[in-house]
Amino acid sequence: MEKTTRHFFQGISYSGSLDKSLKRLESRLGISLSLRGDKLIIEGQPEKVQFARKFFDKLQELEERGYELKEEDFQIALDLMEENRGQLEDYAPAEPLYLQRKSVAPKSLNQKEYMEAIKEYDLVFGIGPAGTGKTYLAMALALSFLQSKQVSRIILTRPAVEAGEKLGFLPGDMFQKVNPYLRPLYDALFDLTSYEQATRLIEKGVIEIAPLAYMRGRTLNNAFIILDEAQNTSREQMKMILTRLGFDSKLVVTADITQIDLPQPKKSGVLQAIKVLSSLKEIAFVYFTEKDVVRHPLVARIIKAYAKSESQSL
Repeated sequence: MEKTTRHFFQGISYSGSLDKSLKRLESRLGISLSLRGDKLIIEGQPEKVQFARKFFDKLQELEERGYELKEEDFQIALDLMEENRGQLEDYAPAEPLYLQRKSVAPKSLNQKEYMEAIKEYDLVFGIGPAGTGKTYLAMALALSFLQSKQVSRIILTRPAVEAGEKLGFLPGDMFQKVNPYLRPLYDALFDLTSYEQATRLIEKGVIEIAPLAYMRGRTLNNAFIILDEAQNTSREQMKMILTRLGFDSKLVVTADITQIDLPQPKKSGVLQAIKVLSSLKEIAFVYFTEKDVVRHPLVARIIKAYAKSESQSL
């Protein structure tokens, strides 16, 4: 029988948000947690209880310094401690982005670093599995930059790989031809701002949503550009979009290198870009894992299961 121990942590408040995070924290810490008033009861294996005590001690210190901790702060702080990627004493909750329909804040350490990188660098690669917020957070920041007049337009693009970028044979006008391939970008946009405002900005050309092929030959000044699903770009397409970057512009490239739909996956433009550009200090690369998934909890487990299966088949 496994040895267990119990610890009573007195004086818990955490702005009343801890109770919403108990189940997820229990799973990650491998312990049992329960709240009784301002008392937190920690039960489990001694070494895990000891780690949890240290974790909650640090959180208490943060709150005593005046920080109002939210659900996402517990997860980000735990990422910091588990991965030794900084001192928890230096942690400061991220400032949310306040947009028309909602406020947006990072829910994991990688998401926090991704948002900070986009603010600091003009070219950022966000690489990781589906559901980790790569496109959504980039869209939120694009709208924030537009709202604060740091850019004058937003350009959203992705390769229409299923149609081989040869869209002429499809019925309808350009919008009708490419709409199915660009739908995920519209979904993120309409979730962050009203349909009416988004439609108005699109009609005015302030927000442009187009397949990657339509970027050729342009210089994109004073713009926030998001290249989505970049794992499906060819090497030539990737070089083309990277060299479209103009003055006072930002480019965010999102990619899931486990889902390359090209006939020759090894020739993905994003794989070459990682190899060629990773040494440039002016470019930020942020890598996400299944821990950053913000969809249904089962999605993270599915991603992990597939990664394990694929590594075993190599």
